[in-house]
Amino acid sequence: MKKIYYILFVFCSITTLFAQKKVSVKQANTLFASKSYVKAAEAYEQLPQSREVLQNLGDCYYYNFQMTNAVRAYGQLFFTFKDSVKKEVFFRYANALKGTKDFDKGDGIMGEYLGFEQNTPKFMKNITRNVPDSYKLQMMSKNKTNGDFGISFFGDKVTFASVRNADEKAYGWNDRPYLDLFSASVNDKGQLSNIAPFSEVINTKKHESNATFSSDLKTMYFNRSGEKQVKIGEEKVAMVKIYKAEFVNGKWDNVTLLPFSSDTYCVQHPFLTKDGKKLYFSSDMPGSLGSFDIYVVDVNEDGTYSQPRNLGENINTIQREQFPFLTEDGTLYFASDGHQGNGNLDVFMSLKLSDTEFDKPLNLGSTINSEMDDFNFILDEKNDVGYFASNRTGDDNLYTFVREENKQQYLVEGEVRDMKSMQLLPGSTVKLFDEAGNLLEEVLVGKDGSFTFNTEPNKKYKIMAFKDFYIPAEATFDTSQKGKVYIDLQMKVESYYDAEDIINMKEDGTVLIELENIYFDLDKWNIKPQAAEVLNVLLGILKKYPYMEILIGSHTDSRASEMYNLRLSNKRAASALEYLVQNGIDRKRLKSMGYGESKPLIICPKNDCTEAEHAVNRRCTFMILK
Repeated sequence: MKKIYYILFVFCSITTLFAQKKVSVKQANTLFASKSYVKAAEAYEQLPQSREVLQNLGDCYYYNFQMTNAVRAYGQLFFTFKDSVKKEVFFRYANALKGTKDFDKGDGIMGEYLGFEQNTPKFMKNITRNVPDSYKLQMMSKNKTNGDFGISFFGDKVTFASVRNADEKAYGWNDRPYLDLFSASVNDKGQLSNIAPFSEVINTKKHESNATFSSDLKTMYFNRSGEKQVKIGEEKVAMVKIYKAEFVNGKWDNVTLLPFSSDTYCVQHPFLTKDGKKLYFSSDMPGSLGSFDIYVVDVNEDGTYSQPRNLGENINTIQREQFPFLTEDGTLYFASDGHQGNGNLDVFMSLKLSDTEFDKPLNLGSTINSEMDDFNFILDEKNDVGYFASNRTGDDNLYTFVREENKQQYLVEGEVRDMKSMQLLPGSTVKLFDEAGNLLEEVLVGKDGSFTFNTEPNKKYKIMAFKDFYIPAEATFDTSQKGKVYIDLQMKVESYYDAEDIINMKEDGTVLIELENIYFDLDKWNIKPQAAEVLNVLLGILKKYPYMEILIGSHTDSRASEMYNLRLSNKRAASALEYLVQNGIDRKRLKSMGYGESKPLIICPKNDCTEAEHAVNRRCTFMILK
C-alpha cells in the first residue's frame, strides 16, 4: 500500500534543492527527513554509495512501493554493509524481495530477522487450502493510477479515498495529489459509477480518507491529517487524526476532532459497529506493541468515549495491524504484515471469542492476498460480496469480490509448545499423515507456534510435531462428526536434554550425549568389548528415539603427526558408526568426523601434557544434530 497514508502524514515546506546539478548528503537527508521520498531518491541516486545513502535510498523506494528499486538499493547495502545494518531493515528488505516474488531469498532474510526459517510459497499453498472461502476478484476502475483505497459502505453506495483530484497540489511523499473522499455507486459490472466528491466541509487542503457511518447515515467518522506540525526528533510531522461529522439539513456539518486524537501519534482507519456502540481504529499511540495496533473505544450514549483498549497480542504484533472491519457476528477482518503471510500487508480474519478477545488470526489465502499490499477488506456477509484494496498492479486500486464457500471443511488446528516450559516453539515442523501412514502435508509453524490443516470427512489422521533437539510428539484424531470440525491440539514436545540425564545442552548451544569414553588400542580403530558396552548405551538411545540424528566425533592426543592423528581419528569415528549400523541403526541418521588433535580439551603450552592429560584429549563425542 502506498505509504501516503498508513504511517505518518508529513508536511514541510522545502526549498528547491535541485536547481543545482550536484546535491549533498545533507540536502538529500533533509528531503528524506521531510518524507519527500521521490525527490530524496533522486538525490541519493547521485551520491556515493555509503551505508546511510543506500539504506535511505532503499527506504525511499520501499515506502513508495517501488520494490524492484528497493531490492537493488537494499541488495547493495547488504552486500557491502550487512554486519552494521539494523534489524528493522532486514524486515523491509525481506518484504521488498517478496514483493518482487523472490520468495526464497526473502524468506532467508526474514529468517535472519525472526530467528527461524520461513517458507512462504508452502505456507500460502497450505493456508489457501485451509481457509473456508475463496474469492473471485474484479478491479473496480479501468484507470489503474487513481490511487483508490479506504473503501466503506455508505447505505446502498460506497465511499473511498482517492488522489483523482489531479489539479490539486502534490504531496511530497509520492509527488501525487492530496487525498479526498468520494462517494460512488457500484454498477452491475462491479465498477464504480456516479462518483462525486464530498463537500469542502469534509474535503480540505489536507488528506481525508477512510470514512465510516452510523446505520442512519447521520454520523460520519473519517481521517484527516492534522493542522499542526510538531517536531519529533529531527522531523516536523503532522499526525493523522479521527474527526466526526453530522448530517444536518441535508449536508455534512459540525466537524469535530475526537478526544483521543493527538499531535504526537496517529489514529486512523476508523470503523463503527452497526449498533454504533464501538469504534475500532489503528494507532501507534503509547502502549502499542509495535508500529500500529488495533484499538477499540466505547461510544457512550452521551457522545463521550471510553479510553482506547488495545486488542492484545492475539491480533497485534510488533509490526503493522491496520484497517479493522467487523461483521455483524463480530468476526474481525484486518490487514497485517506482522502475522505470517505472502509478504507485505495481507488480510486476516479472527473470530470473536468474547467482548474483548479475538481468536488467532487466519490468513485469507492467495485468492485475496498477493505478494504486495492487500488491505481494507469489507464484507456484506449476507450476500457474500465485498471490496478491498491492493497495490498488486503498482498503484492502490479497489477490487470487488464474490465470496464462495469451499467444500465442507474439517479443520484441525493447534500449537507446538515445550513440554517443560510450555513456551511456544516457532520453527517447528508439523506433519499430517493418513491412516496408512502416508505423509499428506507438512507446515513450518510461525512465531505464534500454531498450525492448521484442512482434512476430509470420516477419516482418521495422525499429526506429528518435530523440532531439532526435541522428541517428536504425535496425536491421532478422526473427522467423523458432521459439519465443520475444529480440533484444538496442544502438541507438547519434550527436549532430549529434559528427557534423558545423559543428554545435555552446552553453553554454545550444542547438545551432547555424554557417555563413558571409548578406548582404542594403540594405532587401532576396531571396537573392543569395553567400547561396545559404551556404544550399546548409545544404541539404546537411538532405538528409543527413532528420529534422532547424531554426529560421532573422534579426537586424539597431540602425539604423532597432525596428518597421522587426523587419519586415525577418522577411522575410529567411522568404526563406531559402522558398529551402530550393524546393530540396526539407519545409516542416514549417522555422521562421523575425525578431528585429530585439532580440538583438545586440555591445551599444553609446550606440548608436554602428562599421560592423564593426553588421556582426556583422546575421546569420542556424540552430538545430536536433530
